[in-house]
Amino acid sequence: MNLTAQQKIRLGACAWSFEEWRGSFYPAELPPARWLEFYSHYFPAVEIDSTFYSAPAEGTVQRWVEHTPAAFRFACKLPREITHRCRLRDCRAELAAFLRTMELLAPKLQVILIQLPSSFSPKDGRPVLRGFLEQLPRDFRFAIEFRHPGWHRPQIIRLLEKHRICWVWADTSPLNERNLAPFEFLPRTTDFLYLRLLGDYTTKYDRDGGHVHRYGKLLWKREAALESWALKIERQLADTRNVWTFVNNHFEGFAPETCQRLANRLGFELPLPSPAEIASADPGQLDFFRSAP
Repeated sequence: MNLTAQQKIRLGACAWSFEEWRGSFYPAELPPARWLEFYSHYFPAVEIDSTFYSAPAEGTVQRWVEHTPAAFRFACKLPREITHRCRLRDCRAELAAFLRTMELLAPKLQVILIQLPSSFSPKDGRPVLRGFLEQLPRDFRFAIEFRHPGWHRPQIIRLLEKHRICWVWADTSPLNERNLAPFEFLPRTTDFLYLRLLGDYTTKYDRDGGHVHRYGKLLWKREAALESWALKIERQLADTRNVWTFVNNHFEGFAPETCQRLANRLGFELPLPSPAEIASADPGQLDFFRSAP
């Protein structure tokens, strides 16, 4: 892969605050307040998961800016208050307040993810969605993830094209013998792609809600799926401005290594921390930005 094509691809994890990564990605003694700083030395982007649960304080956003290199980029989730509680209805004030806070992250904030619940169907939600998209400001870029198959319609594609909203490609396929990437409805609706390798959520919780696994190492390898997604990405590069790809721990058990494995299939290297860095007894001496992306 040539350098121009590689620069279009932004690989990262769905969040960075995982205790399970301590000792396998983060140095054991590194305080959580420095995890983002450390993470941003190895990855060019991250999807902020915490904004889904509540809007961040201005001081938190400012620290995100200050603790990452100039070339580092963020995507973030729209708060669930807007997507799940209000279900995109009567939320103009909440949306304005959230966007006002996130303006502090510019120009590092590239995409805002609108993650809709699986119960949000077009039966009652189509006019609501149309009205919501019409009020979105043009100075932010948005991507939308539909979790109800009823949205898979040509008229919805045209609606997103009209408003320059990206249709999210999400892989939530279950683990099986072949582990192929899903052959699903994968339209392109704007000049960038937004891919989420989320994995099989049945691998996360048992029937009682307890955690089944710890996500500090690869637990299963989805070789065919990664190969398939690499091919899909490569086919789109010539006609897209950027490809944003974010990986969840549940996809293979350990998002950093999945990112590295996907990068290798795309023809470039994505180095992870060396054993010496992970074992560092004095994380205060780590030179995070000596080769920051």
